[in-house]
Amino acid sequence: MSVDPFRRAVAHLARFPGVGEKTATRYAYWLLRQPPEVAEGIAEALTTLRRSVHECARCRDLSSDTICRRCADARRDAATLCVVERPQDINALDGSGTYKGAFHVLHGALSPLDGVGPAELRIRELLARMGGTDGLPPVAEVILATDPDVEGDATALYLAKLLKPLGVRVTRLAHGVSVGTEIEFADRVSLARALEGRREM
Repeated sequence: MSVDPFRRAVAHLARFPGVGEKTATRYAYWLLRQPPEVAEGIAEALTTLRRSVHECARCRDLSSDTICRRCADARRDAATLCVVERPQDINALDGSGTYKGAFHVLHGALSPLDGVGPAELRIRELLARMGGTDGLPPVAEVILATDPDVEGDATALYLAKLLKPLGVRVTRLAHGVSVGTEIEFADRVSLARALEGRREM
């Protein structure tokens, strides 16, 4: 028996974060009311997104280029490196207007219960950047901007233990960011204060 295309579409739409079956059903009905080129355009954009976007070879942010626009920007301070959990955290920190250094994305946080250990994160790539690569200066300071929750704190402590023996200054965002708040959802003023008031680890 063939699968009902409407139910199949709803099931796929419901896979988006924060989208339940009712919202997915609304989206499916909306798509059916649009001209065919709307659904075709969305499908093509999603296919292109998946095929064309990959990790930046340097900072591991998502980019359609081998080196992302931030890493390619010579005006940024390459000796200061801000480590975040997710690509969307970069936009939040950049939006604070305070930070002008480089970034590194871990793509997660340590969470043994969820099967996320050091090997699942971009830690090896982070350590490789410490001595300076691609003609860049060695990293002088690493700001650990992981979320202020159990996983984020555990990740920050783990990284601090790895980085300190390398002679790098290791700091952590101050608590301008409320405990339990994900970086990407923090407001600009709180992020600016957290960056300015970062503490040594």
